[in-house]
Amino acid sequence: MKYIMRAIEDVVLQLDKTFKGILITGARQTGKTSMIKTLFPEKKYVLIDDPFVEEQANENPNMFMMLNQPPVIYDEVQRAPGLFRYIKIACDETQEKGLFCLSGSQPLELMEKASESLSGRIGIIEMAPLSQREINKDSFNAPFLPTMDYIKARNDTVKIPKNIWERIHRGGYPELQDPDVDWGIYFSSYVKTYLESDVRKLSAVQNLNDFRRFMVAVAARTGQMVNYSNIADEIGKDQTTVKAWMSILEASGIIYLLEPYTPSVLKRAIKTPKLYFRDTGLAAYLTRWLTPETLANGAMSGAFFETFVITEILKSYSNRGIDYRYCVSYYRGKDKKKVKKDGKVIEVESEIDLIIEENGILYPIEIKQGTSVTADETSAFLVLDKVDEKKRGMGAIICNCPQPGLLRKNVLQIPVWYI
Repeated sequence: MKYIMRAIEDVVLQLDKTFKGILITGARQTGKTSMIKTLFPEKKYVLIDDPFVEEQANENPNMFMMLNQPPVIYDEVQRAPGLFRYIKIACDETQEKGLFCLSGSQPLELMEKASESLSGRIGIIEMAPLSQREINKDSFNAPFLPTMDYIKARNDTVKIPKNIWERIHRGGYPELQDPDVDWGIYFSSYVKTYLESDVRKLSAVQNLNDFRRFMVAVAARTGQMVNYSNIADEIGKDQTTVKAWMSILEASGIIYLLEPYTPSVLKRAIKTPKLYFRDTGLAAYLTRWLTPETLANGAMSGAFFETFVITEILKSYSNRGIDYRYCVSYYRGKDKKKVKKDGKVIEVESEIDLIIEENGILYPIEIKQGTSVTADETSAFLVLDKVDEKKRGMGAIICNCPQPGLLRKNVLQIPVWYI
C-alpha cells in the first residue's frame, strides 16, 4: 500500500532537531513505524518486538546499546524498559540532537518510564489513526476551533465526503484505506494480535475471552459516561477488575476518557468522565455493526457520530503536537432543562458535549447527527456564563448540515467535514 503522508510529520522533524530524542506513542497499527522509516531513512532501525532482540535488550542493555548506537530507531521500545536508563546516559554524554527515535504502542506506560529517566531530553508525540484530513490529503493543519476565522480558513481546502458513514464505519487505520483490505478480517486479526501481544504483557489477564467480552461491553458504551458497576454486572466481574481493564484500554490507545468540566461555581456538575473509542471502525466491529448502512440507521448511530466528531477534533490537536488533555472537557449538570422530543416536552439534564478552552475562553460544542439544527439546542451553553474567571466564546453545533451558518449571534452550525 502507498504511504499516506501524516499531518504530524513537520512536528516530528522539528522535535528531532530540538531534542536529543523523540518518543512516538499511539495504538497498534496507527502507522508509527511507516512514518519513522519514511522520515529517517538514514537512522538504523531496530525492532525490539522481535523475541531475540527483546531478550538481548533486556538481559544486557549496555551491550545492546553498544551494538546499536545512535542515530538509531528503537521500535516497540516498551518491550525493554531497562533501556531508558542507558538512553539517558547516552543523551547526557553529548550535546547532539536527534540521537534516538523511540516508538511504542503503550502510551501511558511509556510516558511514565520516559518521564522518570528522560525528562527534558526527549519530545513526546502521540500518533492517532488517520484523520479525515489525512485521508483526503488535505494540507489544512490548524486545530479545530468553532470561530469565524477558523471557518474562513477551512473553506480553502475542505472536501465533502461522498458518504460520511462509510468513513465512520471504515475507521482510520492506515491499512484499511486500501479498499481491497477486508474490513472484518482486518479487525479480527487486529483484536487477536492486540489481546495476545499487548493485553498479556500489560496485565496478568488470565482469560483473554473475558477481556474480549469486556472490550465489546465498553465499545457498546462509547459516547457514554463511565459506569463501572454496569459493565461489571454485564461481564460477571468485580468493579476493581473492570477499572484495571479500563486502564489497559486507555494505556494502549484504544479508548479516551474525556474529563468533566467541574469549576467550583458549577456545584451541580457531574464528575464522571465519558469514554470514547479512538477508532469508530474498531468499535463498530466489536459491536457487530457490519455495514455503514446498518450503523447509520441503527440504535447507536448518535453515539458513533459523536465519537467520530470528538476523535477527529482530538486528532486536529495531537497532529500539531498539542496535549489536548488540558484544553478539552464536557459538562453535564443535575440542573434540569425542558426540551421537546417526539412532540412531547420532557426534562433532561443540562449537557455540553465538548468544551474547548483556549486563552481563558470557553468554546462550547453540541454534536447532532441530523442535517437540520436550531439554536434552541444550545441552551445549556448559558451555564458557562456563571464561570467568572472565564469568558464564553463562540459556540457551535457540529452536524450533517450542508454548509456553515450562523444560528444566532454567538452560535454556528458547522458541517462535520469542516473539522
